[in-house]
Amino acid sequence: MTFEPQNWPKSVLTWLQEHLPRLSAETLQWMAALVLHAATVPTLLALMTGLSDRTPSLDIVLFMWAGLVLLFMRAVVLKDMLNIVTVGTGFIVQAVLMALILFK
Repeated sequence: MTFEPQNWPKSVLTWLQEHLPRLSAETLQWMAALVLHAATVPTLLALMTGLSDRTPSLDIVLFMWAGLVLLFMRAVVLKDMLNIVTVGTGFIVQAVLMALILFK
């Protein structure tokens, strides 16, 4: 495919139509994993610093972790390394935060 100046708008539009849905879906899925991991971080940090003595509700944490496990399994099945690393790192960070609170 040659890129001539008069064909650029059509070429760009064609590329966006082909790639934007896939890029958007993958980006939204990655952002969903980040938001799920970040859901309990403020409460855990408040517990660690002594600003609060209330822990996150157990059902919320269990549902959040169940969703993350499902996202992790999906990433493994699809061999999506970005999401495997993102969700795996999130699990490690949350486990460390919880261990610091538990063994404080």
